[in-house]
Amino acid sequence: MKTRRIITSVLILSLAIQGQIYGQSTQIKTAEITFEFPSKNVSGTIEGFESSSTIDFNNLEGSKMKGAVDSKTLDTNNFLRNISLRSGRYFDVKNYPKIYFESSSIRKQTNGFKVIGTLTMKGTSKPLEINFKEVRNKLLGNTSLYSSDYGITIKKERTDNLVKVNFSFELQ
Repeated sequence: MKTRRIITSVLILSLAIQGQIYGQSTQIKTAEITFEFPSKNVSGTIEGFESSSTIDFNNLEGSKMKGAVDSKTLDTNNFLRNISLRSGRYFDVKNYPKIYFESSSIRKQTNGFKVIGTLTMKGTSKPLEINFKEVRNKLLGNTSLYSSDYGITIKKERTDNLVKVNFSFELQ
């Protein structure tokens, strides 16, 4: 009888602990954001990440992803190109110091989840979808966009302004 109570207590305690671990929301601790501009064979990073995201893997619909990066941190490993990209002709970091994203919905997919939201860059807001998957204590994501849709026209043809973006978010 006493053994049965101990086993029952242990089971209840372990279920309660699991509920606390898996039922809690998590935030993004750090971020690494990289991009590739295929038509120019240019890649780089952007930093200065801020986030007020809350992710609950048991309730993705109730989760929210919201963040910003400092456009002045755009880095392509080429000093002169960086100066040009940060100028008023392209990113205009003086007037638009941040790039913002805010989700409107998060949906489960077979291999992770899709975040649908709005990206605001250089004063222009457009819908954007980002695919994520959880790998260990990280969220790995990717998306594609056209810089010309945000008033940043590097090449004449829209298709030549394709930018591929990758995210690696460490969770806490």
